[in-house]
Amino acid sequence: MIIVESLRKLYEDYLAVDGVSFSLGRGQICGLVGPNGAGKTTTMRCIAGLIRATEGSLKVAGIPCGDDPIELKRRLAYVPDDPPLFDDLTVEQHLDFIGRVYGVENHAAKCVALMEQFDLIKKRRAGATTLSRGMRQKLAVACAYLYDPDVLLLDEPLTGLDPPGIRTLLESIHQRAAAGATVIISSHLLAMIEDVCTHLLVMQNGKAEYFGAAEDLRLRFPHARTLEAAYFAATSPGTTDPSIAANVAALPMPPIATAAGAAL
Repeated sequence: MIIVESLRKLYEDYLAVDGVSFSLGRGQICGLVGPNGAGKTTTMRCIAGLIRATEGSLKVAGIPCGDDPIELKRRLAYVPDDPPLFDDLTVEQHLDFIGRVYGVENHAAKCVALMEQFDLIKKRRAGATTLSRGMRQKLAVACAYLYDPDVLLLDEPLTGLDPPGIRTLLESIHQRAAAGATVIISSHLLAMIEDVCTHLLVMQNGKAEYFGAAEDLRLRFPHARTLEAAYFAATSPGTTDPSIAANVAALPMPPIATAAGAAL
């Protein structure tokens, strides 16, 4: 569902992403992790078709990025960090608008179900400017879920969420993947997302330091008791594991699952 080959993105004289390659199949959930400035958001924006890659090729749901931007938008949803909302619309109006734009059948019932799922029903008539950061985040995710995209790109979606909100979001990601969606979730809170991720893409200085099954990263560092500890070991300047330090292009690609059940 997502194929990225030798992605490079140059902003004038700054190389933000340098030769990143990976692929994900249906039902797979990839945690995109790395320090600030690693190139995570740029990678997601290139996949979403919001910015043009300097070099490399990207394909989403069989569509080469740049070939058919309208169809790409039908198949993909991107929720950025601090998502922009329409100041003049209420929670309910946001969802109604998205349902109409994407031609979602029986969208009114789906809107109510999503508001209930994300605890937005009491805020259904509240304007976007009155919402807390966490409520804005939940509304943006609900809008993304409404038209059932094949690919979900979630950039720091846990920001501003309270513990119940985090649990609801992670459970919903599991549900979407079980239904066949492919998900990339970017987060600095690796300890919170590790249980939901089938794969990890670790980025540092614009390069992919590791891509593969989440459990395999832990196995490379047997003394690391948690996935978060393995991540710190993988990104440490003093790591002695050459397979971690190498660019992901040199690493063997894991098999792509053909069904959600195989990936989870």
